[in-house]
Amino acid sequence: MARTLPTGPSTWSTPCWRNLWFGVIFIRHGLYQDGVFKFTVYIPDNYPDGDCPRLVFDIPVFHPLVDPSSGELDVKRAFAKWRRNHNHIWQVLMYARRVFYKIDTASPLHPEAAVLYEKDVHLFKSKVVDSVKLCTARLFEQPKIEDPYAISFSPWNPSIHDEAREKMLTQKKKPEEQHNKSVHVAGLSWVKPGSVQPFSKEEKTGTT
Repeated sequence: MARTLPTGPSTWSTPCWRNLWFGVIFIRHGLYQDGVFKFTVYIPDNYPDGDCPRLVFDIPVFHPLVDPSSGELDVKRAFAKWRRNHNHIWQVLMYARRVFYKIDTASPLHPEAAVLYEKDVHLFKSKVVDSVKLCTARLFEQPKIEDPYAISFSPWNPSIHDEAREKMLTQKKKPEEQHNKSVHVAGLSWVKPGSVQPFSKEEKTGTT
């Protein structure tokens, strides 16, 4: 469904097992515009009392904070010590989205990306574009982990996706229609049509 990528949330995730989440980040603007990056969150067995969760991109993104070999994001930079009842997985997801808009080059996992961003931003942008294109080209590949909750994409198929789209649009319209029906306006209007001035409407007097 690549032709109809969602315009709402920029980060989607689907909890799977207790210690594994699948997700995808959609980048709307900036250096990584049009990027669609699938990832997996690995949660420690002793969560939330252990170390912080790990976030690994399916395809390593060209970024100073992403390991070029494993695709792992430097999550510990933002969560040096995971604190129970204070830190949450949704914060990790928001951090993963934020790194694509605010580039940090200190102590990078990808030194080349950091140096290019600081010294040759044009070449950096070129490599980012190549990285985005690579992720897009491999978007339809099967998930690396066999699991029914893993996020997968497929080319647009009208015989399958048109019906699903209509159902989603219908479900969206129903709450709006119910809201409109529940709104009842009563009373007299003392505003003349075409005017915004109160009491501009002339009161009709009856004849005797």
